[in-house]
Amino acid sequence: MRKFALIAALALAATLSLSACNKSQDDQQAAQPTEQAVPKPTNPNDTKGWNAYLGDLVQKNLQGMTASQPFAYLVDAADTDEAKANNDRQLSNVKDTVARGVLPGNLMAFAGANSAKTADLLIAAFQDVKPGSFKDVIVVFIGDKADEQRVTDAIKPSGATFRFVAM
Repeated sequence: MRKFALIAALALAATLSLSACNKSQDDQQAAQPTEQAVPKPTNPNDTKGWNAYLGDLVQKNLQGMTASQPFAYLVDAADTDEAKANNDRQLSNVKDTVARGVLPGNLMAFAGANSAKTADLLIAAFQDVKPGSFKDVIVVFIGDKADEQRVTDAIKPSGATFRFVAM
């Protein structure tokens, strides 16, 4: 009987100490600040602000990706010659990537301050995609609802998993 009482006391002490450890973990988790969403920039030429905002949206939409990092494309919203040249180079790069194909588990994210320009780039890049060649690849378009359907129509033949994120 004495041994039983000792075992019961030890079990009770272990239970109480474990629950105390668990409580301190709960307190630590509660003390950690919740992640704040990055605000959407109001100036379309604020490259740093847009990079932070769109990068945050991409990070929040990585579900299902098994690759080490996503392919993220930020389309320049400016109408300068330099911005047009950057977007043309980027379109060429994306077209090459689409033509080669992307391994399953990868994620391609497209975003920009000007949703229509981003949609145009994405549509042009996937224009000649081989049907079914993007099976198990995730394509994320971050833009305006008005551009969602035309991007969906361009991506659909590829077989990619398409996600739209409203900005």
